[in-house]
Amino acid sequence: MSSAPVVRHLPPVVPPTGTAPDDIGTGHPMREITELLAADPGAWTPSLAVHVAGFFDELAPGWGQDRSARSEVLVDALDRGLPAEVREPVLELGAGTGAGTRALVDRFDRVVAADLSTEMLVRLEAPDASRVLADARRLPVPDAAVGLLVAVNMFLFADEVRRVLSADGAFVWVNSIGERTPIHLPADRVVEALGDGFSGVASSSGWGTWCVARRVSGDD
Repeated sequence: MSSAPVVRHLPPVVPPTGTAPDDIGTGHPMREITELLAADPGAWTPSLAVHVAGFFDELAPGWGQDRSARSEVLVDALDRGLPAEVREPVLELGAGTGAGTRALVDRFDRVVAADLSTEMLVRLEAPDASRVLADARRLPVPDAAVGLLVAVNMFLFADEVRRVLSADGAFVWVNSIGERTPIHLPADRVVEALGDGFSGVASSSGWGTWCVARRVSGDD
């Protein structure tokens, strides 16, 4: 029988300010897909992948507007959630036009930005990152090859996270406006989906939330 997920919640250091963002998650079609895949990654079919890619291809031309909240929450997760030493390469899933990617290339030498949407990738504003058009359900990555895996407002394919993440690697999950984000899962759900052998540390930054999950070692 699986044990309850172990998630340590840290107090926020950057409180929410101003007016709360609109709740664009409740009732959003991507929320339904998010919940479905968290429970059963096998529910991702080729036809669903085409549908999602098309959805984000259509959004891509307007995606370059100010999305600083994404990078701010990610930076807080990197600052407070990661171990002192993180092994590269870094793989970002659902990179979009690079709001989070830019924060990653500021810190790491080998960053790969992946997305299912061609139109998003051609607009990626992070020239120091490599780009790859990829379905996160079946990544073109060898087993245990990724030191840091990052997902900002991205679907969770837990079995693929387990496969590509190195034994001492870390998985960063960010929802830029917390539960108001269309593609949202709370930290406990993320760690639970990853299964036995994972623990997490989580917090919030502004209106966003984050979780960093790692495999439990004998020293934990």
